[in-house]
Amino acid sequence: MSSGTSGEAEYGREQAWQLLTEWTQSESLRKHALAVEVCVTACGEAEADRLGLGGEERAAFLRLYTTTALLHDFDYERHPTAEEHPFVGVRELERLGWPVELRTAILGHAQYSGVPRVTHLDKALFACDELAGFLTACALVKPTKAIADVEAAGVRKKMKDKAFARGVNRADVIQGAAELGVELDTHIGFCLEAMKKRAGELGL
Repeated sequence: MSSGTSGEAEYGREQAWQLLTEWTQSESLRKHALAVEVCVTACGEAEADRLGLGGEERAAFLRLYTTTALLHDFDYERHPTAEEHPFVGVRELERLGWPVELRTAILGHAQYSGVPRVTHLDKALFACDELAGFLTACALVKPTKAIADVEAAGVRKKMKDKAFARGVNRADVIQGAAELGVELDTHIGFCLEAMKKRAGELGL
């Protein structure tokens, strides 16, 4: 990165992906980061449309959504406990100079951090995190393992099945949509469509 570029550009998707892959060896954790990125970026695009953003302003806005989503769990493999994740990662992000909005959203996605979710980005990350994981799980139990074969109605049914994808916190999925101010079914459908559009990148 030449010294002539603006500071903003140095905190782009490429840098986020490098940091993620450096800290995270697990293929499934990397894929989770990508799935969350797809959903959060789609939320960011909808919000940018609502705010009427264009040009570089829009690009910078979306860059923040993309990088926040990619990095939300980047420390999880090394520091999986509630005492350390996401705090260790956020300290590292601060040391590296990543934006405060990104760090605040990452802290806020952990219910136990005590950091309130105030901005649209904060709420979008929380609303998409567990849901992206759940939608991936719904795809992987299909004979085709394809997200294209997952339907919103089937997702709602699976949410009621306590034995399915036990690691996913249903309460967080429900609360996330409520905080974002959208109906749960609408939010599920929205994230499902976003993931279907980029299924190739997600390996689904």
